[in-house]
Parts: sequence; structure tokens; C-alpha cells
Amino acid sequence: MDIEVDENELKAAGAEVLPDGRRGVRIHGWEIESRKRPILNSINLHRWEQKLQTTHLPEMVFGESCLVLYHANSRVKIHFNAFDALIGWKQEALPPVEVPAAAKWKFRSKPFQQVILDYDYTFTTPYCGSEMIDINLEKHLMGATSEEGGCCLHWEDSDEQIDLVALANKEPILFYDEVVLYEDELADNGVSLLTVKVRVMPSCWFLLLRFWLRVDGVLVRLRDTRMYCAFESKASLSILRECCCRENSFQALSAKGYPSDSAAYGDPTLISQRLPVIKHKAQKLNIPCKM
Repeated sequence: MDIEVDENELKAAGAEVLPDGRRGVRIHGWEIESRKRPILNSINLHRWEQKLQTTHLPEMVFGESCLVLYHANSRVKIHFNAFDALIGWKQEALPPVEVPAAAKWKFRSKPFQQVILDYDYTFTTPYCGSEMIDINLEKHLMGATSEEGGCCLHWEDSDEQIDLVALANKEPILFYDEVVLYEDELADNGVSLLTVKVRVMPSCWFLLLRFWLRVDGVLVRLRDTRMYCAFESKASLSILRECCCRENSFQALSAKGYPSDSAAYGDPTLISQRLPVIKHKAQKLNIPCKM
């Protein structure tokens, strides 16, 4: 989705485009920037394998792509990157999803190779973003991973929920982008995809981090993290975060009368309501700002 930003709307909202050719906006003390780069080359992939202590990585890792939201007053930085997401995959270490025997041969890298799927080849991650109080002002927009310094933030459980209906109201979109962090076609057995989208309006910013998995004929899994920040007060900063995990087997979906054809499960937004909620968590981050 391409958004053409009206300069008058930016000015009316007190926003401005980031300088030096960077993609993003500055609004109400926030600098929101997206960076989209090519997939990692073989040298960097090998470095990542060493750091993550694995010989398995997704087919396409956009290791230098990221989304960064930085609040200068409080030095709060919330960012999204593939490396931290894959740390989460490695730590969660889910058992491998069973693949139909007739499809296992697709995972071979060489003819007659024995296929042993003894790891989570779906790259499912519990990742819901990286955040810190940034102590390095020079690097705050460089998409730093969790390896770099900073003080962690504390999210508290909350009964508040993001008002998605209100977000659907007609309000000028000052900035929008979608960043792919990694993707794998599971040897033509489906799709594993991690993306993050951000939308900035005059009254707030809103983002969706989505892990989407479809193992053809076996399983559909959706893990969404939504964050919302309203530009209400200069004295305090409040961010809502909701994490929701949904999944179902093709067998269970078929038993409910839904299609069993994988082609019917291409758009996670359309089918999300067919998937039962496995886990849901709402949290809030309150940060006092300097006056």
C-alpha cells in the first residue's frame, strides 16, 4: 500500500519528514523510521549462524531491515529486527510440525539425502519487539539488536485494550510502511513470514508485528503483536501492547466446514477469525517525560 503524504497535512499535524533521505517522520517527539535492505549475503548468514548457534535459518533473512520508533525526550526506543526475532525462535525451540511423508522429500538439499526434521523449521517466534532506554544517542536509529547497550523497559499487565474501531476512523495517514524481517517457503510446503507494519496519524501511531505460518495440509498459525501510542500528553508517555496467538489444524478447520485447500488460506487477515485464540496478553508501558 503506497501512501502519498500531503505536505499540508504534515504541517497541520506538527510533523515533518525525516532528513537526509531517511524514510519516516518526526512527530510529537517521536522519530519513526523504516529501513528496507536486501537479504543477507552468504558471509553474513554464516556470521548469524555462529551467533545463533544454528545451521538453520530462513531462506530470506532481511537482516539489515528494521523499524525503529525513538522518543527523544524519554530516550525510549522500540525497534523490530530479524536477529532478535530469531533469538526468540531459538529460545522457544518448539517441536517440529509433522510434515506429510509424501512432502518430506522437498526438504532435501541433495538427491537421495535423508531428511531429518529435528528442529522447528517453521521459525515460529514469540518475539513481540525489542525495547530499551537508549544510552547511545548516535546509534538510536541504526536498528541495533538486543546485543547493544541500554536499559530494559517494564511492561505491566493491563485491562485496557487497543480500540481498533476508533483506529478505523478516517484520519490522514502521515506515514505508512511494511517491513519484511524474514520469510521461508518451507520447501514449497507453505509459508513462514514475519513482517511489521506501522501507521502514523495526527493523533497516534499504531503498528502490527505479525508472524504468519501455513504448513500446507497440516497447520495454520498466527501470532500478532499490536502497539498503540496516542499523542495526548507531553508530561507522560503511554503505550498499549496486545499479543495474540491463534492456530488451528487443517483437519479441525475442515471439520468445521472450512476449505481444506491450502489456496484458501493465503491472507491471514481474512482467516484470523477462523483460528481459535491460544493466548492473549494486554500490557501497558507508562513512561514519565522530562518537562
